[in-house]
Amino acid sequence: MRLSVAPMMDWTDRHCRYLHRLLSARTLLYTEMVTSPALVRGGALHLLDYSPAEHPVALQLGGSDPEELAKAARFGADAGYDEINLNVGCPSDRVQSGTFGAVLMRQPDLVADCVKAMQDAVDVEVTVKCRIGVDDQDPQQVLPAFLETVSAAGCQRFSIHARKAWLQGLSPKENRDIPPLDYPLVLRMKEQFPHLHLSINGGITSLQQAQELLKAGMDGVMIGRAAYHQPADILCQADPLIYGTGQASDPVQAVQQMLPYIEAHLSGGGKLGQVTRHMLGLFAGRPGARQWRRILSEGAHKPGAGPELVQQALDQIPQAA
Repeated sequence: MRLSVAPMMDWTDRHCRYLHRLLSARTLLYTEMVTSPALVRGGALHLLDYSPAEHPVALQLGGSDPEELAKAARFGADAGYDEINLNVGCPSDRVQSGTFGAVLMRQPDLVADCVKAMQDAVDVEVTVKCRIGVDDQDPQQVLPAFLETVSAAGCQRFSIHARKAWLQGLSPKENRDIPPLDYPLVLRMKEQFPHLHLSINGGITSLQQAQELLKAGMDGVMIGRAAYHQPADILCQADPLIYGTGQASDPVQAVQQMLPYIEAHLSGGGKLGQVTRHMLGLFAGRPGARQWRRILSEGAHKPGAGPELVQQALDQIPQAA
């Protein structure tokens, strides 16, 4: 996969992914991280709900018990996900206390066992998203050893967030900005492991930057916050520029296509704001963007708010009106 939108907690839910799919037919989309205990012990299988329109879509799992992850992966495969991804990158405290996420960078053998168990349980591809290291680890040594150990268990695709995670002293939010990016290290990993499919993640803010990283040798680029906050800038041109297929999409058209989806969500008992919160950045940088955001953020939570509010907001965008 040459381009993907990173899994982001509280952001890349099914409504967000449905919108992103309207903007790009080819970009790989990821769920928020779903923990294996929630699925296996908690029976929270509703967390796997998605629309068939979202394909290609990958399920990201968090956990560190190989047997439990294998069961969770089986649930994901049965639900029809195109890929099952293991989170070895999330730095949150909640994640550390459950021994999953970035803390697993310290236990590559355990990650390898998890990957092996998941692969034995499902036919879909099992992939890993990791950091370049944690805390005082030396990424120059840790990352190649990690890739070697985990790929020996059968994983062929890794998304590497090109920063360390500091589990002591930095919040999850700070961990996304403060540790310095090391793109050259990740590019060297591609030279060192030419047989692996490696995607680079972290700090990528434009499609042009993504194209440069692909030209530099990466197999894929994963974009997080920029794809969420300015989805049109990243995704509207993604199919022709990154995949060489299809046409650029139009955010105005995407909003019009969201209206029946919103209607269905509301008639199922959902709330307008659950969908429109992901649409606020759709016209970032365009005339009318501020009014679009204001109408949606002020009105979406009012009783009875529906598709007509979205249409009213869309009328503020000059080309759409």
